[in-house]
Order: sequence, then C-alpha cells, then structure tokens
Amino acid sequence: MNLNTIFVCYIWLCLFHLLIGAKVRHYKFDVEYMIKKPDCLEHVVMGINGHFPGPTIRAEVGDTLHIVLTNKLHTEGTVIHWHGIRQLGTPWADGTAAISQCAINPGETFHYRFIVDKAGTYFYHGHYGMQRVAGLYGSLIVDLPKGQNESFHYDAQFNLLLSDFYHTTSQQQQLALSSKPLRWIGEPQTLLINGRGQFNCSIAAKFTNTTLPQCHLKSGEECAPQILHVEPNKTYRIRIASTTSLASLNLAISNHKLIVVEADGNYVQPFEVENIDIYSGETYSVLLTTNQNPNKNYWLSIGVRAREPKTPQALTILNYKTISPSIFPSSPPPITPLWNDFDLSKSFTKKIIAKIGTPKPPKKSNHRVLLLNTQNNYNGFTKWSINNVSLTLPTTPYLGSIRFNLNNAFNTKPPPEKFPIDYDIMNPPLNPNTTIGNGVYMFQLGEVVDVILQNANRLNGKGSEIHPWHLHGHDFWVLGYGEGKFKQGDEKKFNLTHAPLRNTAVIFPYGWTALRFRADNPGVWAFHCHIEPHLHMGMGVIFAEGVHKLKKIPTEALTCGLTAKMFLKNGQH
Repeated sequence: MNLNTIFVCYIWLCLFHLLIGAKVRHYKFDVEYMIKKPDCLEHVVMGINGHFPGPTIRAEVGDTLHIVLTNKLHTEGTVIHWHGIRQLGTPWADGTAAISQCAINPGETFHYRFIVDKAGTYFYHGHYGMQRVAGLYGSLIVDLPKGQNESFHYDAQFNLLLSDFYHTTSQQQQLALSSKPLRWIGEPQTLLINGRGQFNCSIAAKFTNTTLPQCHLKSGEECAPQILHVEPNKTYRIRIASTTSLASLNLAISNHKLIVVEADGNYVQPFEVENIDIYSGETYSVLLTTNQNPNKNYWLSIGVRAREPKTPQALTILNYKTISPSIFPSSPPPITPLWNDFDLSKSFTKKIIAKIGTPKPPKKSNHRVLLLNTQNNYNGFTKWSINNVSLTLPTTPYLGSIRFNLNNAFNTKPPPEKFPIDYDIMNPPLNPNTTIGNGVYMFQLGEVVDVILQNANRLNGKGSEIHPWHLHGHDFWVLGYGEGKFKQGDEKKFNLTHAPLRNTAVIFPYGWTALRFRADNPGVWAFHCHIEPHLHMGMGVIFAEGVHKLKKIPTEALTCGLTAKMFLKNGQH
C-alpha cells in the first residue's frame, strides 16, 4: 500500500467517523507538583489538575482528543506521551521530548490533537526526564462506537492503573543514575493500585506471615485501597495498565480465574490463568466471573516479579455486595510466584496469540535489524547500550531536523544494524566500554522490518535482566522468543499464523525476541526499554520513516534548538 493510498484511507476514516457521530473531546491539563499521601506518607508528586494519578480520559473510536496542556512546574519542561496511540498522521502529538516535539517550558501551553483509531486499554505518561516516576500518568480508555459490541460479554468494568512508588524524587534518581560511580536507585518502597498503597503496614497483616503491622486506615484516607464492589454471578472486565518505573508485576485474585482477552489494545485468543504477569508498558483486559461464595470477600494482590522483591505486595479487596466491604477475607492473599520463575513467565507470554481475524504478519521482511542489549562503561559512567551505542538525545527534535534537512542537528551516520557474531552473551563483555550517540535507523516508507532484540549478561558478575521494549507509532507482530543467541535458521521458528499484535514486548534473560512491523506511519518514533532508569541510562533507539512526506508540522512543536532559529530566520512565529 503506497503513501497516497494510506492518506486516502485515513481521510475516509475521518469522514466516516464524522458521519456516524465521532466527537472532539476537550481536556485541559495543568501539570504541577503537589503534596499527596499516596502510600499514607506525605510526598511531593507530579499530577494533573490537582489530581494524582491524572484524570482518566475516555473516548470512542474515531474521536479526536484535544488536550490543552499547561506546564505549571516552574523549573522544568514537560511532555505527555499517549502510550499505545499510533498517532496516524499526527507524529508531532506523540509526546516525546527531543524526538517528536520540544519540551513544553514552564508557563507554556501546548495543544495535543489526535484521533484515537482503535478500541482498547491505554494510558498516558510523562516522557521528559524521569517524570513518570514522579507520578505523571493516567488512564486512557477507547471504547467501540455506540451500537458496536465486543465479541466477549461483560456486565461492568473496572480500571486498574498499576505503578511503583519511590520516596526519592525523580531529580534525586536522575542524579544517582548519572553519577560516577553509579548509585543504583534500588527497589521501590511501595506498589500502588490507582495511585493508592500502604507503606510500612499491610491491610492483610493479620492473615499472612509478615513483619509489617496491621494498617489502621480511617475512612476517606488518600491511601485507603479502592475496593472493587461486585455482584454475584456477573462477569467483569478488568482493564489493567502498568506504568511502573522499574517493577515487573503479577496480579492475582483469590479463588478466581482470569480470562485474558486483550493485550496492548489488540484482541487475543481468550485463555484462562490463575494470575497474570504485567511488565512496564503493557496493558491487558481480563474477564472475571464472580462465581465464588458470595458471603465472603477476596484479596486482589499485586507482587513483584523478575527482580528479587524488596517491596511488599499491594492489596485491595474484591467485595461481593452481599456482605460488608469492611469484612476482611478469611484466608491469606495469593502468594506471588517466585520472582525468578522465568519458565512461568515464558509460559504465560507464549499463551498470548492473536484472536482469529487479526491481520497476519507479512510472510517476509525487507529489512532486518539485530539489537544487542548490553550494560557498559562510558568514561566511568554506567550505561545501557544497543549495539554498543548508548542513546543521548539531541537538543533539536528529530521530527523537525529530519523534515527540514538540518543535518548538523544529530549524527546522520546510521547506527549499527547488527552486532559481532562472536559476541558471548553468557558472560560479562570482554570490552566493557561503549560509545554515546544519537543516530537514527531510517526505513523506507512501507517496508517490512524485522527487529531481533538480543539479551546478554550484565556488566559485572552473572546475570541477565528482563527488559520490556515499547515501540511508538506502531503495533508490531511478536514472531517468537528464543533461548541463547539468535542464529541463522531461527527464523524458521517464527509464528506467522497467529502472531499477536502488541506495542510492548519483553526479552527474557539470555534470550531473544523477534518482532515484525510495517514502517507505514510517517514520523520519528522512539523504541526503548520501558524501565525508566534503563532508558535514562541510554537503552533506546530511534526509528524514522517517510518524514519528508509530512506536509505541515505545527510550529509550536518545534520552537527550540535549530528549528527555532530556522523559523526566526524565515520570519515564522
């Protein structure tokens, strides 16, 4: 499909939704710091319109969102990324500082306008510095247009926005991660469900083996858990999104099975589980049937996976409305699976396959990029690198510098598309040193790209971490996972029949993950580990396609760096 066809289809899509009643939904967001008690202690958090987390955005497929964002932070810039929204035709609204737009300076206002083209569970979060860990996030739900029904039945729904919470500020964390030697930020102090958690106490202390005291919460406290009130013998859709900075999570509900039906805004073949792993950047919908004893309440628990847990479980209660929500469950909360039971993690991940009717991946790709994830040194600083390049963003947004041919704005030499064939992924690197760079992987518009994410041993000692990778501007097909180093012939293992569409995919320790996408969305797009400290330390790359096909980029997105000087020279305002 050529570019003209894409734009014609896009225009017809817009007209179609106008005819059937698509709306422009207006939001006014004031981003500011505030004092809150998300885990029962006072902290400075970043929020929107006086709320933490930010307001939930709700829209229907085809609607245009118009968010007027004003930066009231006084001393730092900000942007918001609309995670999972593909921004077809509006790459400048993706909300990535130095990539799709300039940071919004203190006191400035920026207008985000974009169409939500696909139903699903999404969220939004800060994408400047480490503002996600500071609390700049909220839910974004896109429903089917009125009159259309999901292929699965449910009677009502809940929204769970999961996050981890630190008692150090984002500025302190950035300084620690950029210190020589590295000062690792450690594990989060609290896990939050919809912005609520309990530090140094547990609402289940009486029912489990813990050294934490029982929480004694007053009615209406900020940190009191939001209880899920349900009626017996009903089916509920639970929308789950993880905006954690570091933690991989596991969710379970006592005595209840969960049926997974959606992942990252894409329908999957339904399957039943006892619990669900959720990595940073992922979203899911699960169905819960309230078929247990209605004279009891049940725990909903969130625990840490993939890292040795030093953060207590987050808990709330599933309350059958037939009894009082103040009655605690009589049994202990579900036990989170062992943090390093990666076989369980892989088993769950591999169960996720596309729902029948989902577009299948092209049978072949035009372009393959192999990306090796390593931890390295750079002049005494600890960095994460991709093919031995640690990403450092330029001062002029790529979208403007590529569109206007400002070749001195970033390194125009393409980054490496593969790594040495003899690289030993099972041991620390023989050469621990890395380089820094800001080059771009340029793709031809419409070409089919394979990305092989390759994991490796960390810098020192034995060990390899899980990394959830998120792609902006696209969904990709997950073709498969493998153990060890990707080698010639492994492509024969690719799943081309029911590969799921996702926007976030995990690579497991000492393994590889294969992705395929069509570079059909003109713009410049981040592709990065969604663990915030890892991105801060350089774990990301930049993809670009068809930028010169973009006719009009709003000036307000590019009023910094070399593009600002260009506008000034040309008399534009």
